[in-house]
Amino acid sequence: MARILSFDFGTGGVRAGVYDTDRRQMLGQEDAPYATRYPHAGWAEQSPQEWRAALRAAGRAVLEKTGSTTVDAVCTATTASTVALCLRDGTPIAPALLWMDCRAEAEARETAALDHPVMRYCGGSDAVEWLVPKSMWLKRRQPEVWARAEMVCEALDYVNFDLTGEWVGSRMNAACKWNYDSAEQRFVPDIYEALGIPELKERLPQRIVPVGGVIAPMREAMAAELGLSNCPVVAQGGIDAHMGILGADTVEPGGMLFIGGTSIVQLVQLAEEADVPGFWGPYPNALTDGHWLVECGQVAAGSMLNWLAGEMFGLDGTGHAALIDDVAATPARADGLLGLDYMMGNRTPYRDAALRGALLGLTLGHTRADVYAAAIDSIALGSANILSVLSGRGIPVERVMMAGGIVKNPAWLQATVDALGVSVEVAREDNLSLVGASVAGATAIGEFSDLQAAAKACVAPAGRLEPRPQRAEWYARTLPLYREATEELRPVLHQLAYRQMGREGK
Repeated sequence: MARILSFDFGTGGVRAGVYDTDRRQMLGQEDAPYATRYPHAGWAEQSPQEWRAALRAAGRAVLEKTGSTTVDAVCTATTASTVALCLRDGTPIAPALLWMDCRAEAEARETAALDHPVMRYCGGSDAVEWLVPKSMWLKRRQPEVWARAEMVCEALDYVNFDLTGEWVGSRMNAACKWNYDSAEQRFVPDIYEALGIPELKERLPQRIVPVGGVIAPMREAMAAELGLSNCPVVAQGGIDAHMGILGADTVEPGGMLFIGGTSIVQLVQLAEEADVPGFWGPYPNALTDGHWLVECGQVAAGSMLNWLAGEMFGLDGTGHAALIDDVAATPARADGLLGLDYMMGNRTPYRDAALRGALLGLTLGHTRADVYAAAIDSIALGSANILSVLSGRGIPVERVMMAGGIVKNPAWLQATVDALGVSVEVAREDNLSLVGASVAGATAIGEFSDLQAAAKACVAPAGRLEPRPQRAEWYARTLPLYREATEELRPVLHQLAYRQMGREGK
């Protein structure tokens, strides 16, 4: 038997869990929050010091809750592309740029002009969210901060440094977000030089460890702060949603993990390289050796619904729940409305950070429930668009496992299944990232032969949800209208985005 302490650093806070490999279940979970600040339109920042405090609070709480004074391994999943600038001793010198921060939109577009073979792994350009465009922006717009930075890292690297005192990168994050050559297992300084940030190569963590690899033992001081009497192995984790592939056992080609939360990520693995324009990847060996990972996603999802309910409608949690029930009971109420879900731009398949949200067809007779239903429909249509385009690229999706906050919103969950038009497995475990991190931790200490074996042994239990034929037909009829509205409104939405970012007319 082994006990694994795992952490999942999300957008709003960290969740800690203790997993028992014999029982194949979480013994307990605890949460600790941290804040996100939005100092300008399109900006989103967090404090690394608050990550440190939250880790300790959630870690101590779950260890006490489960009566664990020792654990065998620790593994962490975090949001990807949440970028911190630090001194080599781990002292942050500026707020961290959260994954959803889209200030580097112009820099991301510049990466599309770069002609380098490794760029094919990310579909020919970097997303606005990623570490490289953000580094370009920081050097140009905050040169004094950039000059002081001794380490440029992701939240995962910062947390692992806090745990072990060693700067180590995850092969997953490096492959998916750093323009790292994961086929040849090497950095590509030519790319950074061409983009005007040659110094980035030396400021990134230099040791790259695959998911499920061993980083180092936990620092004695950290173990004491958490209340542990031993110094467990710290295993390499990765991107929160991507780690969920291990918890869902969608490692093999044909499976898709669909995590709906603040944002949406849809993930598939391929048996070989394929041409998938409009998507991120395929990345060789990002999670498991010999597979090519493809990442799809929507930037605004649960965040858009929470914004509507809280900021626009002034509802508390109880009011929001009642609104969800109302919409779930009358799913066709927004049939005459059309929403575009680009509140923070589009990840895939348009890869356009300057798209913005819209709601069309409004009359004075519409209610807030109609508007909320239209927002759900827009998110569901965005998801259906992704699967439709994947199919057109020759990527089969034979099994879908759905998890995350979407599972707690029955209106959004059923609408998405209807829009996809396929039977879906719905995970009963509400945090597959924690399970996936536990799988990686257990693999690191030899409990399983490899990640694939561990994923099959520890797959989270799930139920099944079927699409409703009438609603599925409505989404199929409406998807072409969603696409048409996107193309027709794109110039207007771009102009509005540029005005918001102080770049009118560009």
